[in-house]
Amino acid sequence: MTIKRTGYILFIFFIMFLMGCATGISRQSRSKVTYAGTFSELQKTPDVYKDEIIMLGGKILETNVSSTLSQLTVLQLALGNNGRPVNLDQSHGRFIVESKQFLDPAIYQKGMLLTLVGTLKGSKIRAIGGFDYVYPLLEPLEIKLWPMENLTQPRFHFGFGVGTTF
Repeated sequence: MTIKRTGYILFIFFIMFLMGCATGISRQSRSKVTYAGTFSELQKTPDVYKDEIIMLGGKILETNVSSTLSQLTVLQLALGNNGRPVNLDQSHGRFIVESKQFLDPAIYQKGMLLTLVGTLKGSKIRAIGGFDYVYPLLEPLEIKLWPMENLTQPRFHFGFGVGTTF
């Protein structure tokens, strides 16, 4: 009987572990993704991939809102297995997210990490440091903001008394 109970407890912990590793983007949105190339390819010729559905992540650099449009400028970052942006010091460029829904700048703040699935609508050209820069332009289908946390802290901590960190 105790072996059976232990099995149930382990099963419950396993399910909780899997739920904790789940992606922030819904399975439904992920299944709509049609673009499988790299961000570098996308940025070089964004108009070639117009209307493709793409999953990207990054760090918000700027949020602008008007009465008809919300616009996020995002520094692209690679996505980890759970869909969360990783390698905060390595990027292949920037992209713009334009939404007809109000994206409150108090929530979509500079420095926040996000993952999104969206439709590529083309590109916009803006100046950065005196030269023209091509930004892929996306219309979001789903956006996941990730909670702010200290990413320099270890992700796993096991402790009995003294404890060990991984």
